[in-house]
Amino acid sequence: MCNKAFSTKSHLITHQRIHSGERPYVCDVCNKAFSTKGHLITHQRIHSGEGPYSCEVCNKAFNRRDNLITHQHIHSGEHLYSCEVCNKAFNRQSSLIKHQRLHSGERPYVCDVCNRAFSQKGHLTTHQRVHTGEYPYSCEICNKAFNQRSNLITHQRIHSGEHLYTCEVCNKAFKQRSNLTAHQRIHSGERLYSCEVCNKAFNRQSSLIIHQRIHSGERPYVCDVCNKAYSDKRSLISHKRKHNGERPYVCDVCNKAYIDKSGLLRHKFIHTAQCPYICEVCNKAFSLQSNLIRHQRLHSAERRYVCDVCDKAYSDKSSLISHKRKHSGERPYVCDVCNKAYSDQSGLISHKCKPSGERHFIC
Repeated sequence: MCNKAFSTKSHLITHQRIHSGERPYVCDVCNKAFSTKGHLITHQRIHSGEGPYSCEVCNKAFNRRDNLITHQHIHSGEHLYSCEVCNKAFNRQSSLIKHQRLHSGERPYVCDVCNRAFSQKGHLTTHQRVHTGEYPYSCEICNKAFNQRSNLITHQRIHSGEHLYTCEVCNKAFKQRSNLTAHQRIHSGERLYSCEVCNKAFNRQSSLIIHQRIHSGERPYVCDVCNKAYSDKRSLISHKRKHNGERPYVCDVCNKAYIDKSGLLRHKFIHTAQCPYICEVCNKAFSLQSNLIRHQRLHSAERRYVCDVCDKAYSDKSSLISHKRKHSGERPYVCDVCNKAYSDQSGLISHKCKPSGERHFIC
């Protein structure tokens, strides 16, 4: 078939399985199949936790001999394989090959469901679990399941309180090395990832990918309750809490709870009376940068948000959304006493004063 020659018949039989796709050795734990018995034995060590190959310097154990050899290069400082483009060095050839795809843009591994392409086979395998719904890695403490082993390891640090990676500048600690690396760019001002459309730069590739969806209009994360779509997974998770009532972020002063961390941080300014964002024109201070930006449009007369029905323009998006309800007739704010509905929250708050006899506005 490919004319490759072997010294033994058994090696030929094993090789032929590459062409036939035959994988006769199946793991009895997760049903993953392999073409050789040796590969199955190595794989089963993931489930058993067995690490027969130990480093003589630091006693770290590995389930494969080649992983131990690669690890030992950390102690020796040896990097055998260098990238010809950027001179970055690696201690294994496979890592160099994966790295070179960053420069070439090659993505040889394609999902057969959605045609999304990846530079590494492992990334494709993880991605395919989005379609299958498979979550093979479960936390033994809370039973939360993950589609990547690395995500499980990071999650387990929530229970242990372990923070392995500490910033040398501000001593902030992180559970993941990648988060520390991204954080350190705040101090250095380094922004490696730039948008080709508007040239905005980011210190994380994931932030650039999310930003690019502003230009493309892509919203891949869809709520299974109301079908509202979002450009990033975190926004979808926060949104879902509106349906399930979950409010995991609690103020340690007054116990008020919020669906996301940013809501809690905004609330805490009430207790501290901290207003770090100051308008350069009129010196008015704000607790949130977004509120300062909105306020500054009063001075600049900038009105970026335009109604597509009547062309009326507004300086902030929320005002445009409220205005559009006049055209649509939507009244999402309903009084829980008399069921009277309003197009904006301020109308409902004013109305609620009447049944209770409260009068908030005093001369």
